[in-house]
Amino acid sequence: GYISKEEYRKSVEEVLHFLNGNYDPILEKLKAQMEEASEALEFERAIEYRELINSVQKIAQKQKITDTAGDDRDIVAVSKDLEDAVVQVFFIRNGRLIGRDHFYLKIAENDTKSEILSSFIKQFYAGTPYIPAELMLPEEIEDQEIIEEWLTTRREHKVRLRIPKKGTKEKLVELAQKNAQMVLKNDKERLKREEGRTIGAVKEIEKLLGLNNLVRMEGLTGIIRMEAYDISNTNGFDSVGSMVVYEHGKPKRNDYRKFKIKSVQGPDDYASMNEVLTRRFEHGLRERQDESETGGFQAFPDLIMMDGGRGQVNIALEVLEKLNLHIPVCGMVKDDNHRTRGLYFNNVELPIDRNSECFRLITRIQDEAHRFAITFHRQLRSKGQVHSILDDIPGVGPARRKDLMRSFENIEAIRNATVDDLKELPSMNEKSAQEVYKFFHQDT
Repeated sequence: GYISKEEYRKSVEEVLHFLNGNYDPILEKLKAQMEEASEALEFERAIEYRELINSVQKIAQKQKITDTAGDDRDIVAVSKDLEDAVVQVFFIRNGRLIGRDHFYLKIAENDTKSEILSSFIKQFYAGTPYIPAELMLPEEIEDQEIIEEWLTTRREHKVRLRIPKKGTKEKLVELAQKNAQMVLKNDKERLKREEGRTIGAVKEIEKLLGLNNLVRMEGLTGIIRMEAYDISNTNGFDSVGSMVVYEHGKPKRNDYRKFKIKSVQGPDDYASMNEVLTRRFEHGLRERQDESETGGFQAFPDLIMMDGGRGQVNIALEVLEKLNLHIPVCGMVKDDNHRTRGLYFNNVELPIDRNSECFRLITRIQDEAHRFAITFHRQLRSKGQVHSILDDIPGVGPARRKDLMRSFENIEAIRNATVDDLKELPSMNEKSAQEVYKFFHQDT
């Protein structure tokens, strides 16, 4: 309550500008505030603004290693040996280097740098949310014109692949190339271990499930994205579901999602999971059809991993069949000591080598889904929201919540109540009764 939505949004936008390397508006604002404080003889505050200005200028200076064109572009370079390669990507926004990342790849002995770059660009930009207007490369790549057309279609604006021959741009590509060489040389063993824990473990899962030739929407093969689900509850009022996402064997926490169970009375994990999966994929289908729909559900998994065996897998398969979706589903089965023992897939339980990276990754995913659900559940309880689903209804505060709980036996009874039934409660009026009814009968 100390700041309006408009002020908060403005602050967020300023932070985004700053993180994208657009420092000029921030510097102008800080200089104006410093002068204002100085004129008001508030010298301590003026000094604080001066120090902030110096900090911003230092950051800006460190990033002025690019050209002055002020464009958005990615620089992609590669270094390779007989079986390994590292691709280095520099991210330039508004003419400033705002970040960089490198990617470790397994290659065949005869793979050329051109082939590696071409394959990497197809995979990386199939999943990245932002595509710049230009990619700068050290050499020509296979299918360059086709890739340009594909990137242009995805971005909905022209995208060019360029190979600079001189000047600052060539030096930047050369710098990215040297960085890739340095990473390949110094971090090869570490990267190999990491690759084994992540991508290597995913490959083991593919082999175990027989999904080596799984074809994804982009025409690529193999498993990239895995989603795992879990349910946590103590009673019908505060059941929650969790969705955790792993890509390339690593957690993608920005895509995690939480669900408050709305339609299930009591601790019915199967019915709760049915609701969670139905809401998740219906929302995703709407996002794919209507760009105005948001929520981060548009990306679908290559593999769904359920916390449990036959029962949970069958629930997922029922939901997918109902929505006409074809996604492989496996269950992470535990033994009597609550330790992972195998995967349930295609009506068969497949044992897993407990010393394998595959086993360790599955255990991490299972633990993460459980942790995320439990954490959400505890957050609700710590806020005193034992009956949290009622708190989601607009216009329902503590008094109306207690009135609903006192007057109805359970959540299902509230769901089945008519507007007239709800209006009979002492704390309810026409508007609040309509809100309660609408909440339980809106499309999910």
